[in-house]
Amino acid sequence: MTLIKSISGIRGTIGGKTADNLTPIDAVKFASAYGAFIKARNNNKKDIKVVIGRDARISGKMISSLVANTLVGLGIDVIDLGLSTTPTVEVAVPLENADGGIILTASHNPKQWNALKLLNEKGEFLNGAEGEKILELAESEDFSFADVDDLGSYTKDNSYLEKHIKEVLNLELVDVEAIKKANFKVVVDGVNSTGGIFIPALLKELNVECVELYCTPNGQFPHNPEPLKEHLTDISELVVKEKADFGIVVDPDVDRLALISEDGSMFGEEYTLVACADYVLGRLGGGNTVSNLSSSRALRDVTQKHGGTYTASAVGEVNVVIKMKETNTVIGGEGNGGIIYPASHYGRDSLVGVALFLSHLANKKISCKELRDSYPSYFMSKNKIQLTPEIDVDKILETMASTYKNEDVNTIDGVKIDFAEEWIHLRKSNTEPIIRIYTEAKSQQAADDLAVRFINEIKAIIA
Repeated sequence: MTLIKSISGIRGTIGGKTADNLTPIDAVKFASAYGAFIKARNNNKKDIKVVIGRDARISGKMISSLVANTLVGLGIDVIDLGLSTTPTVEVAVPLENADGGIILTASHNPKQWNALKLLNEKGEFLNGAEGEKILELAESEDFSFADVDDLGSYTKDNSYLEKHIKEVLNLELVDVEAIKKANFKVVVDGVNSTGGIFIPALLKELNVECVELYCTPNGQFPHNPEPLKEHLTDISELVVKEKADFGIVVDPDVDRLALISEDGSMFGEEYTLVACADYVLGRLGGGNTVSNLSSSRALRDVTQKHGGTYTASAVGEVNVVIKMKETNTVIGGEGNGGIIYPASHYGRDSLVGVALFLSHLANKKISCKELRDSYPSYFMSKNKIQLTPEIDVDKILETMASTYKNEDVNTIDGVKIDFAEEWIHLRKSNTEPIIRIYTEAKSQQAADDLAVRFINEIKAIIA
């Protein structure tokens, strides 16, 4: 049980002692720090406004109430979207001319976790320097709350399910007519969070028959909410049983999208972005892409096929977005199923991903499995080592970089070692007390073997 403070927000487990977990006191402290930061950025502005929304976690209502009332106490007007998604709040911030936003979600973490994800006035994640400032404010507790006559207002707004879907359907490359004519049948696993509301609602507008699995937004996750192959046996079986065209899986806050082919096999989280990029680049006649260092080489291959340039960024959505803006990217994201499409907004958005993927499949007129088989075949192994306080992560990473200095080594985010036919990326997670170990190779066995080899080398260093 722990409290993690990073550029990804403030994340922790519910219950326990303050400063060690995300207790009510910690939620109020960090909401106060964020509110003080927003007020300082807008010191000449009279009416400051922040949009909030939450996933369906059991603790969501409690944490949301604490955060909303803290902001009101600072004199900030709050627009509460209630049960929502991360991309929906991101879309709402600029539409409301708000000064920031907070999403109450621990993303793919299990149900005992919750978090505050912090946005700027563009509906984009704060950068590292801004995050550091908020951590400093939280540490000093230098907050000035409003007098009774200057308290902020609180407004509930339930209109953004419809508004977000409308925004997606209005995107130029979303081929609504082709999707409607295709008469798709899709199974949706909403992991009993807000994806169970938003994804079926989007599909209904696109004339897609939707078979719902775990779409009751009660926060009781029926399986580990990270959309990895080992957690998705139920939907794989149901896709085959229902003779569906494919399956859709999202994480609790709906910014990660995984797909299941019609035969129950994984399309692959990594290939969600590859397929959507292939469609967008094909329609635009080329363009640049960005993904992070832990993402598949397949995106590079597809980008080059369309005559574009691929660039890798450090892990973390804010880092991907910065690199996308620098390189004038038309589509990018993260290999964990996160689609960032600037024509919509600079944030991972599963609704946009679903709409682009459906457009691609409808225009190709081939099956989901055939589409997957048309891409370069790489296989990934995603592993992790749990950290304890005495483990020196920096020493491990430095040792690895030195040991393999004759290979192609990148140290902008942990250590990535590129071999001729495979690669490994070792990094300390922004969101959990673990070292992530990602490998990719031309076969699953080779990727698994590479991971095992490095796990043993790390254990030898620790010992």
